[in-house]
Amino acid sequence: MAYRVHVVPNKNRRTMHPIEASKAPSPYGLEVIESCLTCELRKDRLYCDLPDGALAGLDSISSPATYPKGAVLFVEGQEPRGAFIICNGRVKLTANSADGKSLILRIADPGEVVGLPSTISGRPYELTAEALEPIQANFIPRQEFLQFLREHGEAALRTAEMLCHIYHATHQEIKYLGLSGSAAEKLARFLLDRVGSVTSDNGAVRAKQTLTHEEIAEMIGVSRETVTRLFTSLKKKQLIEVHGSTLIIKSRTGLEKLVEA
Repeated sequence: MAYRVHVVPNKNRRTMHPIEASKAPSPYGLEVIESCLTCELRKDRLYCDLPDGALAGLDSISSPATYPKGAVLFVEGQEPRGAFIICNGRVKLTANSADGKSLILRIADPGEVVGLPSTISGRPYELTAEALEPIQANFIPRQEFLQFLREHGEAALRTAEMLCHIYHATHQEIKYLGLSGSAAEKLARFLLDRVGSVTSDNGAVRAKQTLTHEEIAEMIGVSRETVTRLFTSLKKKQLIEVHGSTLIIKSRTGLEKLVEA
């Protein structure tokens, strides 16, 4: 399936006011970020909040573009062309089996870099990266990226931090699949990880849940029907509530008992 990719010009463009640059319109309704240097969100993102000199160097080798939902940035087994910094939207990273089964290993949020391990190592991409929704991403060719890291120590340190983040996310996925004895335990672990250690006075915890039942199923290694059935069961037991994209953990203790069982 072919996708139309809209390239955002960032070379030889006219100078724009920061507010104008960060909110230029795009075909997919995104607020396009024209330049890393004028991005209003850079302070909130690990990899984007670099010193101005390093950020200018990164911006000079980046090619921004917007992609529709379902667009594939790279596929498992492909030789690494480079890395993508996600500016807006989310990207799912999946491993696929020969019989067509898919497992989501990670969801990349804005500010994250996808394709990073293979871009550094030179080994083929280990996962497939697909847009969960319309996204903007900055593509950085592999050789230019490696040279950039050699010249900017702070950026190299941030890259190491990002690799540690990827390692942690992969470790969490192994916990879901390897340490959980039942589908209910896998889902309970997943929901508890989503809210982390946050607590509230009345014991209820709210978290934003933007993944579909199908996507959750692909993250914990069960069927979509099983996830739907388990959500219904947890609601009946008054352990959770779901209101649109808001997940409310009404009883953390109840979910923890499912994990311990």
